[in-house]
Amino acid sequence: MSIQWFPGHMAKARRQVEERLKQVDVVMELLDARLPLSSRNPMMQEILSGKPRLVLLNKYDLADANANRLWLEYFETRGVQAVLIDARTGKGVQQLPRLAAELIGDRQKHLQNKGIQKKTVRSMVVGIPNVGKSSLINRLAGRSAAKTGDRPGVTKAQQWIKVGRKMQLLDTPGILWPKFDDPVIGQRLAASGAIKADIFPVEEVALFAVSYLRERYPNELKERYQLDVLSEDSVHVLEEIGKRRGCVASGGVVDWERAADALLRDLQSGKLGRVTLEFPEDWTERAK
Repeated sequence: MSIQWFPGHMAKARRQVEERLKQVDVVMELLDARLPLSSRNPMMQEILSGKPRLVLLNKYDLADANANRLWLEYFETRGVQAVLIDARTGKGVQQLPRLAAELIGDRQKHLQNKGIQKKTVRSMVVGIPNVGKSSLINRLAGRSAAKTGDRPGVTKAQQWIKVGRKMQLLDTPGILWPKFDDPVIGQRLAASGAIKADIFPVEEVALFAVSYLRERYPNELKERYQLDVLSEDSVHVLEEIGKRRGCVASGGVVDWERAADALLRDLQSGKLGRVTLEFPEDWTERAK
């Protein structure tokens, strides 16, 4: 599956981020804990270079607990502070203002020595569409301060939002990159729900998910769909899932689109268990 998508509002969003970056002290980069690097916009790495940064691994409660630990270690070894959060429930969110202030503590002291008093930390929230930026901002602000929605770029205008007395947040539209050089990245994003179903063939993504689950999470797959034996044929597995989920048309024929939808909904909602779609080792091997 090859997805290439870079509408005009994405290019505009990039320019907006570049223009406002000078006004912020800390960048909060929001990633999906289930696929941290696939949900990371490589273009943003160039834009944000040199700016103090917190990496926020969102939806950690849906991700494999062991994988979460491995990803925290991955970022730590690269000199980046990463934090597990769940913007929907608020877990891990309240510590962010403190962590952001600590991250720029030396700079604040330097300014104080020059007689410059900064009372608030200004932070920018960046991330790809549907990763949870607006939900995070609303949770921090304690109110509906940013619009949420399913469409990329639903954040219409950048705005400063107060978080208590010590932080201000700048929301930004979600920015995808011009193309996915590796089709697996597109498949992971689609399987996670970051890319909506009207852009990709749902059956193809479901088969990708089944193949991955067969390899990494076979027990979860068998338990969820009561499969005594897990076939080595992903098509056959998806067919069995369709039968057990009642995705059957007249004549007993499996409705493949409904079966694929059912599987992906279970995966994205956590009904399949805590599933991580990539591990640090996957990227190490990819770089070889």
